[in-house]
Amino acid sequence: MTNTLLNVQTATGDQVLAAAGKKILRPGGKVATEQLFQWADFKPGDTVLELASSFGESAIALAQRFGVHVVGVEKNPDSVQRARAQVEAAGLTGQITLIEGDIFHLETIPDTFDYVLAEAILTMQSPAGKAKILSGVRDRLKPGGKFLSHELLAQAHEEEIHQLLAQTIRANSTPLSEANWISALTATGLAVQQHQTGPLGLLNIGRMIQDEGLVNTVRILGKILAQPDLRKRVLGMRRAFRQYRQDLGYIVLCATRT
Repeated sequence: MTNTLLNVQTATGDQVLAAAGKKILRPGGKVATEQLFQWADFKPGDTVLELASSFGESAIALAQRFGVHVVGVEKNPDSVQRARAQVEAAGLTGQITLIEGDIFHLETIPDTFDYVLAEAILTMQSPAGKAKILSGVRDRLKPGGKFLSHELLAQAHEEEIHQLLAQTIRANSTPLSEANWISALTATGLAVQQHQTGPLGLLNIGRMIQDEGLVNTVRILGKILAQPDLRKRVLGMRRAFRQYRQDLGYIVLCATRT
């Protein structure tokens, strides 16, 4: 049954995919996130600021896996409430703090951190928005701290892709080329130390199985096939991705405060 709280026709792409049951909504999937973690080389006790922490799943995973202390910033109060409940259920209230806040105003957070993590956040911002957030990221990093970024890549036809994704994803998705992503970070005082690009696998069946597992992938596909409105939106996104499959991909970057 279609989620009655979600208007599938007007919802953003990530909301549509989440309604279908997809849990991994980042352009490079688990592979890209794991690359970031390898570059990070987290140590127990390190501090991590996570932007747009949603329901707290990634903050919990980071704390459990690496023993780090995480501060998550999330604007949606319902998401913050749910995340706090999940953190408490996991017994991690001593390691994870959830803040109801705006990623455009990171100056309200008094602490500085060993790492700032942002996945699929900057893509959705205008050039001015990207610069504002990145400036805040730099100020929240300790000297030598690392910014870990995972975003959508458009190696060419950036404006065409922006317009098409605005129609199909219903969001201001503005991916950049490899050179322009690096320039955006550099302009705000972040020196890119490592970066990697790869193909977009968000709606690729093989990548979905890798990210979601076979059982959940079958559930997702079954839900999409059973719901015409959901199917129409997902197929529209898939066509857009395929139209620009030579240009669209993901990029992960590890940058330090200069």
